[in-house]
Amino acid sequence: MKLFVYDTPELTPTGKTPDCAIAVDVLRATSTIATVLASGGEAVQAFSDLDQLIEVSEKWPAEKRLRAGERGGAKVAGFELGNSPLDCTPELVQGRRLFISTTNGTRALQRIQDSPTVLAAALINRAAVVQYILEKQPETVWIVGSGWEGSFSLEDTACAGAIAHSIVEQSQLSLEELAGNDEVISAIALYSQWQNDLLGLFHQASHGKRLLRLECDEDLKYCAQTDILDVLPMQQEPGVLKSK
Repeated sequence: MKLFVYDTPELTPTGKTPDCAIAVDVLRATSTIATVLASGGEAVQAFSDLDQLIEVSEKWPAEKRLRAGERGGAKVAGFELGNSPLDCTPELVQGRRLFISTTNGTRALQRIQDSPTVLAAALINRAAVVQYILEKQPETVWIVGSGWEGSFSLEDTACAGAIAHSIVEQSQLSLEELAGNDEVISAIALYSQWQNDLLGLFHQASHGKRLLRLECDEDLKYCAQTDILDVLPMQQEPGVLKSK
């Protein structure tokens, strides 16, 4: 098994797909996806284009759908939800499909959607993702951070490091055997430095600061927790994730 970390979708090799690809957007798309599925949502369908989201979701009965849209950290007008996992309560999402489009996370999912296995990971469901990787032992694994509009983001790379760190700890393989690129070593180092203060890391991150300006303090606290949800969002068809 070889692990590769890519800090943004744009940095992934073109014309290639791994055996297993993991999308990471800690603040907040993959945290929201995991929360929706853990709360009983039927599925999450991701779109990079808002008009396409509206067109597809119109075909679903109103009582069976929810639309979540976020641009620049703020909710898109006319949508029921923005991108806050805290709004995704069981009472609201139970049995419904969430149609979601966000600034960064949905682009990451789109980039890797042709891989045989596609997972969505955040810190809150890290353990479930790691357990799957250790059980299935895919030959190549990409962990793809969403970043922010094509640029590096601290929180996504730290989450990639959290996943890689846990795989190294729990497998019989050495870091030298597992690491497919230098970014794996870098991500583990970042996570190792901040693992006891992930919320502090979020406060240093540019997107964390953006969300603090939007008064999303509670979102940051929630997303900074590790291993609190036993849920594995897995792509069933392109763009559609369900709990495995």
